[in-house]
Amino acid sequence: MTNKIIIAGYGGQGVMLLGKIIAEAAMLEKKFVTWLPAYGAEVRGGTANCMVIVSDEEIGSPLITEADTLIIFNEPSFVRFKNQVKAKGIILVNGSLAGDTSQAKAAIEKIPFTDTAFKLGSIKVANMVALGAFVAKTGLVRDKTVLEVIEATVPKDKPELLRQNIAALKEGMGLVKQPGKIEVL
Repeated sequence: MTNKIIIAGYGGQGVMLLGKIIAEAAMLEKKFVTWLPAYGAEVRGGTANCMVIVSDEEIGSPLITEADTLIIFNEPSFVRFKNQVKAKGIILVNGSLAGDTSQAKAAIEKIPFTDTAFKLGSIKVANMVALGAFVAKTGLVRDKTVLEVIEATVPKDKPELLRQNIAALKEGMGLVKQPGKIEVL
C-alpha cells in the first residue's frame, strides 16, 4: 500500500508542519516515508507545498505527479494542484478560503479549516483541523500516533498550545463525512 499526499497553501498556514507530522507518525508506525517541501520566494504569504509518500515498501522517488490525497488550504493551491490527483482520489479543501472547486476530477470534501480554528481561539491551528480531517478520512496513520507526534513537537513550556492543537485535531476528525477506519482519541 502506497499513499501519495500533496499538501498546499500559503506560507505560514502550517503546511510543512502538517506534512512532517504525517511523515513522523507513519515512521513511528514502521512505514517507509518521504517528505519533500517546496517554498515560494516569499515564504510567509507566498506559496508553500509539500509532498508526502507513505508506503509499506521502499519509495523510489519523493516526487508526486499523481496524488491519492490533496489537502488544500487556499484557492490558488487548488487551481495549481487540482489535476494532480487520481480520479478516485480525495481532496480535502479548506472551505473557509477556497472558492470555486467545481473543476476537480476527484471527490472533494470542503471542510472549514480556518473557520473551525478561529472558533477554537487561534487560526494558527487550522493545519491541525486539516490533520484531524485527513486522519479521519483516510485512516492512513492512527490518531493516537499523531497525538504522540504532536505532544513531542509542541514545546513543553506551552501547554496551552498543546491543548489547542489537540482540540483542533479532534474537531477536524469530527468534521469529516464518511470517515475511514479510525480509533477514537
